[in-house]
Amino acid sequence: MASLFKDPAKLSVYRDKRFRGNQEEHERALQASTTVYIGNMSFYTTEEQVYELFSRAGEIKKIIMGLDKNTKTPCGFCFVLYYSREDTEDAVKYISGTMLDDRPIRVDFDWGFEEGRQWGRGRSGGQVRDEYRTDYDPGRGGYGKLVQRELEAQRELVDYGEGALGAFQPPTQYGKHGVYGDSHRHGRDYRKRYREDEQSASEMSRRTSVMNQGGTPNMT
Repeated sequence: MASLFKDPAKLSVYRDKRFRGNQEEHERALQASTTVYIGNMSFYTTEEQVYELFSRAGEIKKIIMGLDKNTKTPCGFCFVLYYSREDTEDAVKYISGTMLDDRPIRVDFDWGFEEGRQWGRGRSGGQVRDEYRTDYDPGRGGYGKLVQRELEAQRELVDYGEGALGAFQPPTQYGKHGVYGDSHRHGRDYRKRYREDEQSASEMSRRTSVMNQGGTPNMT
């Protein structure tokens, strides 16, 4: 069985940048590892489903589900740790490419799980591949994160335009003393009516004063 994996190119198509050694050390770690990395999983696949499938290759020591570092929810990958190298090789040989939750999963040898590797490394918290993905994948949250942000921004513009902007009529002109336009015209009308009322009051007061003095008011 081990002879099938002597070629380093067949050990793993994934090169983890967090591995602190050189390429030769990375290959030796892969050849001795009892850990596999599972990719292209659905966000909705459970740990129980992973256990049911991968326990067919051998006795499982531990399963670590990959999580979005912001939401702490599954984001499409996991690590499975076996007790023996032989079971690890069986998992890579027989399970990689099979269907799990209606998705073809990818199984690769992994150099070994360390704390912190369970978190997604994308800027939005999930996997990097889901940042830039432009296709619609319902098993992985729909569109990629960048496309989702663009769609949300467009929806906000539409909602804002139909709501607040649709009901808001901008003023005709702005000036240093306030808003001009219809309100400015209404202001002129108000001041005109105020002056007329003021003149009428003054005339009425003058007439009352003349009558109190016994005179006859001039009605002209």
